[in-house]
Formats: sequence, structure tokens, C-alpha cells
Amino acid sequence: MKPKSSAHYQREYRNRLRNQGLVKKEVWVLPEHASELAAIEKRLREKNNQLAQQEREQMITETDRWTTAGLMAALTKTSLVIDGHATTDLIDGIDQALHIVMKDFGDLPVFLTISGEQIIVESVLWSVDEVADLNRFNDAVLRTHKYFPLSTISLDNMGENGDYYHMFGALSARSLLENIVFEIEVLASNVIQATEAYSEYLTTTADTNKH
Repeated sequence: MKPKSSAHYQREYRNRLRNQGLVKKEVWVLPEHASELAAIEKRLREKNNQLAQQEREQMITETDRWTTAGLMAALTKTSLVIDGHATTDLIDGIDQALHIVMKDFGDLPVFLTISGEQIIVESVLWSVDEVADLNRFNDAVLRTHKYFPLSTISLDNMGENGDYYHMFGALSARSLLENIVFEIEVLASNVIQATEAYSEYLTTTADTNKH
């Protein structure tokens, strides 16, 4: 099945934020403060910060390298999954992966894989066919993707579906669970923001739900 464009999940994400009674406020900060702002925004969305603090204190402080199955088991015990913000499934095969559906971001699918000493968290943006001018778009991405904290953009082949742009983040396979959860949430947020930031370079097909 052909992957849905990130524009679809952007619309679903905005609708869910509105339904939660949240309002959008635009702020301007220096690029080096972007990750701090993302953390502050997350806390301001929480209705009970005391519970969030208790969760941080109870997070696993595992120093051994994570396995895919072990990380899935740990994620199911975090508020990300317990409170219904996301669901996670194990994709079995030669290289195991986690399929994480971010409920608060319009059911955006995020994939997590562990390779050696590295954890990769990624999500599909859109296909090359949905970009109006590849040269202009690639130039814009190279000049601006640094403004999305902890994430970058790649171009990958998806077999019979062709080439797709992905957004991904990487961290150590020995990272604290709290940092992995934060990476997942930041990536989902960045996918939504990237879809808005680069919308002028996309065709109308990328911005309509035809899947």
C-alpha cells in the first residue's frame, strides 16, 4: 500500500490539538534554543505536571544496549503508551523494528530500528513525485533542515513505491528511556512542522488526502 503523505497526518494532528482545547501560538527563538522550546511546549500541554515529574523519576536508567523487544516492553510502561498518546507494535523479520502510531499527531506512523550501537527513529514525509521542483526543494532542505531539532531529512528508495523523503533522528542504543521517548515525540512534531514549512515546494497532490 502506498504510504500516506505527511500532509494527511498534519491535518489530523491539528484537528486533535483543537479538540483538546489547545491554541497555536507562534514564537521566535534562536536555533540553538529549539530543543529547549520543544521540551517546554510538551510540559505546557500536560494537564498534570506532577504526574509527569513522577514518571521522569521512575524512568528506566538502563545502561546496557537496548534490544528491539526490550525497548518495546519498556515503552508500553511509559505514559506515551499507557495514556493512549501512541500505540506500538513489533515488526518481525530479519531486522526487527517498532511501528509506533502517534495518536496525538494524527496517527502519524513512526518506525524505530536498532542497528548496533545506534537507534534510528524515522517517518515518511512524501515521495519525490509530490515535489514540484526537486532542485529548489533539495536546496531549501539543505539550507533549513538544521532548524528542526534532533532530526534531519534523507531520500530513500522504498522498492516498488519509488523514492521517498524521510525525516529521522538517531541516538545511542544505550540511551535512557526518557531520551528515547523524547526523540520519538520530537520527530513526530518535526514531521508536522516540516510539512508546513515546505508546503510551497509540494504539488497539490501532496496536500490533499487521496490515499
